[in-house]
Amino acid sequence: MPQLDIFLENLKISVGMFIPEFILTATFILAILFDLIFKKSRNISGYVTLLGFIVTGIFLYLQVGTNYRAFADLLVIDDFGSFFKFLILITSFLIVLMSLLSKELYSEHRKLGEYYSMIAGMTFGMFLLCGASNLIMIYLAIETMSISSYILAGYTKEVKRASEASLKYVIYGAISSGIMIFGISLIFGLTGHLNLFEINKFFATNDVDIFALGISSLMIVAGFGYKISAVPFHFWTPDVYEGAPVTITAYLSVASKAAGFAVLLRFLKVTFIDSIPGYDSIWTTLSGIDWNFVIAVLSVLTMTLGNLVAVWQTNMKRLLAYSSIAHAGYLLMGVAVLNDTGAASVLIYFLVYMLMNLGAFYIVMLISNKIGSEDIEDYNGLGYRAPVLGVCMTLFLISLTGLPPTAGFIGKLFVFSAVINAGYLWLAVIGVLNSVVSLYYYVKIFKNMYLKDVESQKPALEYSAPAIILLMVFAIPTLVFGIFYGPIVSWANNSVHIFLGN
Repeated sequence: MPQLDIFLENLKISVGMFIPEFILTATFILAILFDLIFKKSRNISGYVTLLGFIVTGIFLYLQVGTNYRAFADLLVIDDFGSFFKFLILITSFLIVLMSLLSKELYSEHRKLGEYYSMIAGMTFGMFLLCGASNLIMIYLAIETMSISSYILAGYTKEVKRASEASLKYVIYGAISSGIMIFGISLIFGLTGHLNLFEINKFFATNDVDIFALGISSLMIVAGFGYKISAVPFHFWTPDVYEGAPVTITAYLSVASKAAGFAVLLRFLKVTFIDSIPGYDSIWTTLSGIDWNFVIAVLSVLTMTLGNLVAVWQTNMKRLLAYSSIAHAGYLLMGVAVLNDTGAASVLIYFLVYMLMNLGAFYIVMLISNKIGSEDIEDYNGLGYRAPVLGVCMTLFLISLTGLPPTAGFIGKLFVFSAVINAGYLWLAVIGVLNSVVSLYYYVKIFKNMYLKDVESQKPALEYSAPAIILLMVFAIPTLVFGIFYGPIVSWANNSVHIFLGN
């Protein structure tokens, strides 16, 4: 009976730790119910979802400082996971606000109850992924978030490119899932375990076939690479980003990527790093795989292809899609060094990336609402027709380039510092050169907004107060955190320690 008592006590604690996820599940259900009950209100589901996210945030805040392995080690509750959950929750909240102002979503009189409930469902899947510490749990979490994202990508189904985007997303997603589950089966065959902590102990005490381990590990990383749009698993990204509603494109570029990096870092640290009590900041690889080199190669390929192909793009969503791929490459630089400094730089970069990337997509949405186009050539003279949007877009693009005094500069500064301090000077040089390339295609947008057709008599673009206020929510922190970055650095440093159960 003592074992049963221990089991029940652990289950009780685990259920208490799962409250934020329970609230997201309730939000998903209530958004659908309220949409069915209040049929005349198209926004009611959005308001319910916003309220659910606020309540989730409150209970998530109460878990800060907790380290616990819940549900028989299926999930881990720690500050590392909480950081990414907050990031995802804030992104989801902002995306719902953006959606309420989107003409693209509301123009065809479509019902949006399912749309907002799917955002809640996708948030739930990403929450699971941030804390998953079992290979099957990781797979189920990825599938949970993916199903919602497939539907959201093609939500404007009457638009041909949206249906195409959703179909391509499903096909690539199925392939990546198949590859990952095969890698998981190989790991299980080698170790006899699915739990990451047990796999780590097995590697610490047993020799395994390096070739089989390398193949299986790369298959699993391929599944993560698909979620973060890393080369060569990026093929879905440009088409899906271009075809999906702008709000969902922005959502996938930040939240989905954040969940992918959270599980990648946890998988590498918990599975392959020697967990020496008191020395968790020193990452010593247990297996014979040179993870530093593997991740560094992925980083170089990702940032280089993303930036070079972005140069030729004429559609803003497609350009920002390749830009998003390039930023995944910069983030992989921080992962490649395999230490706490590099992991902290990833957390810092993600926080500022969320602000500047969502801000850029938000402006694309606002402009598309007025002119019905996402073509860069149609941005001619917009700096004068919509001065506030022009200035803010310039700010976001400068930040995405990584120039001071914006938050993007701070993000790249910490990533490059971590890489250089770890002795990977060549990787930092490639990163800087790629940033120069990115400046070229961002300047193309400045040129169109301020130097082309400035004498034309096109009417000024007017925007509502709520639209401008939301724009300031993105713009002001992008500038402020470029100067006063202490709080985000402190939060990242306090959240970087991945719980190893020592």
